[in-house]
Amino acid sequence: LLDGSRTTAEKQIVLEKLKNGEVDVVVGTHALLSDRVSFFDLGLVVIDEEQKFGVEQKEKLKKLRLSVNVLSMSATPIPRTLYMALSGMRDMSVINVPPPGRKPVLVYVMEYNEDVLKAAVLREVNRGGQVIYVHNRVEEFPEVYERLKKLFPGLTVSYAHGKMPKRQLEKTMRDFYEGRLDLLLCTTIIENGIDVPNANTLIVDDAHRYGLAQLYQLRGRVGRSDRRAFAYFFYPKGAPKNALERLKVIQAHTEPGSGLRIALKDMELRGIGDILGIEQHGNVVSIGLKLYNEILRETLCKVKGTEMRKEAVLDVEIENAPGRFFIPEEYVQNPVERLHLYRRMASAVDEMTIEELEEELVDRFGPLPDEVALLLKYFKIRIRANSLRVKKIRFDHHLVELYVDEGSPFVNHPRYNPRSGTIVLYPRGDPVDFLMGFLERKAEGDPSA
Repeated sequence: LLDGSRTTAEKQIVLEKLKNGEVDVVVGTHALLSDRVSFFDLGLVVIDEEQKFGVEQKEKLKKLRLSVNVLSMSATPIPRTLYMALSGMRDMSVINVPPPGRKPVLVYVMEYNEDVLKAAVLREVNRGGQVIYVHNRVEEFPEVYERLKKLFPGLTVSYAHGKMPKRQLEKTMRDFYEGRLDLLLCTTIIENGIDVPNANTLIVDDAHRYGLAQLYQLRGRVGRSDRRAFAYFFYPKGAPKNALERLKVIQAHTEPGSGLRIALKDMELRGIGDILGIEQHGNVVSIGLKLYNEILRETLCKVKGTEMRKEAVLDVEIENAPGRFFIPEEYVQNPVERLHLYRRMASAVDEMTIEELEEELVDRFGPLPDEVALLLKYFKIRIRANSLRVKKIRFDHHLVELYVDEGSPFVNHPRYNPRSGTIVLYPRGDPVDFLMGFLERKAEGDPSA
């Protein structure tokens, strides 16, 4: 084990053993990715919650993937990670079977209600359990801590957050784990691998401030035994509508193994930019992600004995795309099937593939909902834009801006700005339909486009 609890001398011993091949398996934080760490013969890297790693660590992981086997695990992959699976950049497996005896957590989403809070805490303590109370503003801890002590004078209450002295934090967490505390007030520090089977009621204050993945991780801190668990997500009056949508998703998906459904919803809520318009930062072994993927596709085609289609779709970024565009759960209920459909759309390299997929959807699931029809339009736009060497499309109220390569036919357009490499269009009517028609006319050589 290599983590912050080890002394410098102990860490040095572990590092020497890793270098000499005396250790078969090492468990640690992202410190294992440091240049100071050298392995005798590294063969497999297992990453838990990869989305929490910083940019530098991810760059190191990109290099590792070319020389060793890498397995990344996540309960709720962020949209960017999920997109990489949808587009075929990563293989993906889904585990839906919960541990034996696990029961779904009962989730309540509501405006803050002190009576409900009291009833929930006392019910848990009276049945011999413990309570986790999450409040993510450390500066307000003294006030919240005193309020909880007044509300529950007969309970043992303590608090934990990342700014506490290390030894004090360790003692508090040990006291909670060993059952000496009835209620623990804490920040989201609790979401990182805390496993207390006797804690089966979760209270989250200001739940509207959290992302879907965070909410899911927090909910997972309770219900880790065969006892029924409860989670209360409180929000203040006047909370933003989009925040309430996230909370509704958490409330609607409570069954074990629902992380994939929540990740898909997260991708749908955040919009098309996370599906089609992911801006890639850094490089993959100095050659760039696009070129790397083309080389990878070519190699895979050689292995399979098939021809590589030259018109490979590049990453055309679509920014501020208007409308709602996703596959509704009511239209395709099976989350794995929805994931498969997203993947087929994302990997399409010509419009015929999209049109065939559209016919298949109508045949299998019925008439297209507006959200799906618009989603397919954006994939067609992506394909058309790629064929015309358009790198990015930006929608901005009453205009559409195209960012093009030097080799694009748009460089001869009268509205082309050579300094910015852009063309600004002023759509008449629906901007999406206007752009589709404009790109189609340009591809066909229409001089009016």
